[in-house]
Amino acid sequence: MSSENYVSTARHVLQNEARSILRASERLDANFIEAIEILFSKSKKIIVTGIGKSGHLGKKISATLSSTGSPSCFLHPIEALHGDLGIHQHGDPVIFLSNSGSTPELIALEPILRKRGAQIVGILGNTRSKLSLKVDVTVDASVDVEADPLGIVPTSSFAVAGALGDAIASSLMEKRGFSETDYASTHPAGQLGRNLILNVSDVMHKPAEIACVNINTVVKEIVVKMSTYPLGAAFVFDQNEQLTGIITDGDLRRALMNHDEINDIKADKIMTPTPITVSPNITLGEALKKMENRDSQISVLPVIDEEHNEVVCLLRLHDIYDGNQ
Repeated sequence: MSSENYVSTARHVLQNEARSILRASERLDANFIEAIEILFSKSKKIIVTGIGKSGHLGKKISATLSSTGSPSCFLHPIEALHGDLGIHQHGDPVIFLSNSGSTPELIALEPILRKRGAQIVGILGNTRSKLSLKVDVTVDASVDVEADPLGIVPTSSFAVAGALGDAIASSLMEKRGFSETDYASTHPAGQLGRNLILNVSDVMHKPAEIACVNINTVVKEIVVKMSTYPLGAAFVFDQNEQLTGIITDGDLRRALMNHDEINDIKADKIMTPTPITVSPNITLGEALKKMENRDSQISVLPVIDEEHNEVVCLLRLHDIYDGNQ
């Protein structure tokens, strides 16, 4: 088989799956609305269950629901019959995942869940199946043909069921008014979470860690200071001990390029005057915008106590992105 054929096969798979998802979107109707009404709750969690490939997909859908404001957990249908059913509390809604719509383990589980007050949404590949008669509402996940060369491997059907899971999670997000800040609260270790949850004060460097010079300090002394406190910058203060500028590693390089003799050059000749500053109380995301949303991006910011107009700390771009702070 030539490499061109590999690309042709891959393209066929992707196009087939894309068409199948598009057709599923066109079939959405009142059943989908009813499914959202069943699954939405301010006090219940959503149980997702399925077996085989549907089970693998169920874990992903459950994780997506949980991370977007709809508490959820995956329940293996066989393990449910051997003790794991305890995760289901009375009235928790359930999602059945089945391409065939005739999964024996789900059929056996259905009456047990009913006795526990469950309403059941089926994401099913066969809307005329045994399960379609047992669930409260069916979301149509059928496909005309699978995308693999044999037409039998769960490819398009898996993609469609997964996309419908995403559609359900997204609709529930809208229904509960789930915001970017809410999302960040469930992802505190991710960069989005850091940017929205943490403030500059949580990661900034204290004054004792920062190189500080005055306007008359010569370059050699500046280099020594910045080597002693290697944060990539030095604060420059005037005679009144007010911040008047900042010197970065880049400023030092430019000084070396522009001057043959630098021994007598003083801080006020190479510093960046009146630098951009931030408050310790703003979020890391806001600070990041100050660094990046400009013609010339910067990587260090003085942190100013605006109430007393005093320099309190230093924030680096690295501090924003460093999850180990």
